[in-house]
Amino acid sequence: MTDLMIILGVPASGKTTLARQLAAALSVPCLCKDDVKEALFDAFGMGERAPGERTPSDRAASKRLSEASFAALLRLARIQLEAGLSCLVEGNWRPNHADGLRAVLEATGARVAQIGCHSPPLEIVRRFRARRRHPGHPDAEVSEDELKRASAQPLFLELEGARFAYDGAAPAAYEELLRQLKLWRL
Repeated sequence: MTDLMIILGVPASGKTTLARQLAAALSVPCLCKDDVKEALFDAFGMGERAPGERTPSDRAASKRLSEASFAALLRLARIQLEAGLSCLVEGNWRPNHADGLRAVLEATGARVAQIGCHSPPLEIVRRFRARRRHPGHPDAEVSEDELKRASAQPLFLELEGARFAYDGAAPAAYEELLRQLKLWRL
């Protein structure tokens, strides 16, 4: 049986770091939304602009690119699962993505586990402001209040399957999560 592990949470909750650690520990492919988004941003030349021209990395363009990236992740996950390979997908998945994930699960018969990443709101804001990311992310346009509100969102999508909460600010959380995932995968 194949497993689809979905890592989700708000920006700066530790999703990508966790995804890469878990993928290595569990020997599964790791498909991260921002890797796809940044590659598309670069391939389309979206960072290039003439003097005085509005940057295409505004929030509306960023959201369109994010949705295209989620569609690519769904396709790549399905291909992995159809080949009999478990995989991990990471991103700031939202309720509107549940149908696409459900379709992949139904088509492949894979089991699913969601890993909801969270941290205290002030820690989310601190991490978000401290990080330096690819120019395809319009982070400067995100307010502190918006980040705090986002950190209060539900951790999980409406999908059947295992659910694990991961507190990225808790020192022992990773080892415990890894132990639980290994047991789940037996």
